[in-house]
Amino acid sequence: MSENERPAGPRPGRGFGMQGMGGGAKAKNFKKTILTLAGYLEPYKAKIIVVIFFAFFSTGFSIAGPKLLGKATTKLAEGLFAWYAQTGLLTDFGYIGKIILILIVLYIISAGCSYVQGFMMSKVSMDVTYQLRKNISEKMNRIPLNYYDTRTHGEVLSRLTNDIDLVSQTLNQSITQIITSVTSIVGVLAMMLSISWLMTLAALVVIPLSFGIVGVVIKKSQGFFKEQQKYLGEVNGHVEEMYGGHIIVQAFNGEQDSIETFEKINDKLFHSAWKSQFISSIMMPIMGFVGNLGYVVVSILGGYLAVKKVVEIGDIQAFIQYMRSFTQPMAQLASISNTLQSTVAAAERVFEFLDEKEEVPETNTPIKAQAFFGNVVFDNVSFSYNKDKPIIRNFTAEIKAGQRVAIVGPTGAGKTTIVKLLMRFYDIDKGKISIDGHDLFDFTRNDLRAMFGMVLQDTWLYNASIKENIRYGTFGATDEQVIAAAKAAHCDEFIRALPDGYNMILNEEASNISQGQKQLFTIARVILANPKILILDEATSSVDTRTEILIQKAMDHLMSNRTSFVIAHRLSTVRDSELILVMKDGDIVEQGNHEKLLEQKGFYAELYMSQFADN
Repeated sequence: MSENERPAGPRPGRGFGMQGMGGGAKAKNFKKTILTLAGYLEPYKAKIIVVIFFAFFSTGFSIAGPKLLGKATTKLAEGLFAWYAQTGLLTDFGYIGKIILILIVLYIISAGCSYVQGFMMSKVSMDVTYQLRKNISEKMNRIPLNYYDTRTHGEVLSRLTNDIDLVSQTLNQSITQIITSVTSIVGVLAMMLSISWLMTLAALVVIPLSFGIVGVVIKKSQGFFKEQQKYLGEVNGHVEEMYGGHIIVQAFNGEQDSIETFEKINDKLFHSAWKSQFISSIMMPIMGFVGNLGYVVVSILGGYLAVKKVVEIGDIQAFIQYMRSFTQPMAQLASISNTLQSTVAAAERVFEFLDEKEEVPETNTPIKAQAFFGNVVFDNVSFSYNKDKPIIRNFTAEIKAGQRVAIVGPTGAGKTTIVKLLMRFYDIDKGKISIDGHDLFDFTRNDLRAMFGMVLQDTWLYNASIKENIRYGTFGATDEQVIAAAKAAHCDEFIRALPDGYNMILNEEASNISQGQKQLFTIARVILANPKILILDEATSSVDTRTEILIQKAMDHLMSNRTSFVIAHRLSTVRDSELILVMKDGDIVEQGNHEKLLEQKGFYAELYMSQFADN
């Protein structure tokens, strides 16, 4: 498909992997997205309640630990004071032993509860992630092709990977962290108050100071993190682009320019990255310093209260432990709140994709399988990618079964668009297309496309063996049938000369396979499929002249008694077609066979003579 025939939109493949990863992203409609996500969690409500139950008990048992340790410390201190007063060592080791045994049991129960709630929440998050990926995968096949033509490949793939991974990670970790953090804050605060309200008040004075500092640091670093993500995306995009076109870069001596561009972007990334990392890294030392000030205040106040016999020595030790346990979940909640913003934004992007307008629904009464001959009629067909710029206008043509039809015209005339309409990759704006008298809308898309075999100018091979690539679409074909199709496409000989022959795995690059050889694989694929209607879109454009002659012979045999549409720029390849449709600006301006069109001395003759002007 030519560039002029493709609807306007960003180039595919740019910046893949960075979509949806920007720092500080916020959802447009937070409440709606949360409610939609809650709908996915609804079937797991019972499991989530169990998770909350176990998380509550896991945290609760952990909170009880410092208080019991404080009692053991008090008992030990009493014994030491008695020894110091020379009244004998009165430490009750039996009492301490019981406390230690109770602590071991509590910690084991806490660890068990934590394990159960982690296991169950991981299962829930993976089930939700699986369902989201499944829904997106199914949705991808129901969205009109125009959606993909107007968006980058990276953006679409990012929703299936980065965004869902972020949602999954948050469901798996953040929800349980929120539960445990809230439980810890409430439980620890209750324990601190049970020890001393005065010490609790002194400890709480430090909290606003800590979070004031955290707020300033986060606000300052967030801008640098955004810049870091932005420039990281630019670096990735530049490297991907240069790597994909490294042959062209070297052929045109563009290495130095590429390096200079990379260094400029990399320099910006360096400065934003080290600033963001440095500012965020000083948060913990500052928090530690402020926290230590709190410990000093509590220790002095606790010592004074212990002397006054208001609290016990063990209570001071327990209180300091609770202080640490109190500030940690507070910091976690602050961190989670930022993560939730990014997660909801990612979830919103996923739900936006799932809410995209779908293709026209299939007919409820599709035509059942029957013998089709291949008569095709276009009746006043009009179509436009963008409503203000029509591509096809009042296109009318009648193709009889078994005819070989060539569609020719300059770049942007709408040649490939005709084929896409025929296979319902796009739906027409008005008019009618019928096969053997049946409207295209009377078929399901699967049944309709099963009638066609298509060879495009751009080859598509996937990461599998040559044999499986030829078998694609005809999965039940035997090895003998695959080899027979390869022989008909004149690629059997060079396939056998390759390492592992038909079992050779083709990777993304397939550097030891030429473009022409790749084209032959796709031609063999169509020969194997044995379709009722053939579509050849510049099918031999990447093949040398000698191979093209061989392929043409194979195609002549394949196209006999089959309706065939041949899109070509080289008019020498379509001279034998029974019908030639000449397109210009979306209209058929001429039609007929080669000799008749030359005799008319019109647009076709002009195109033909321009290609053979030298001769």
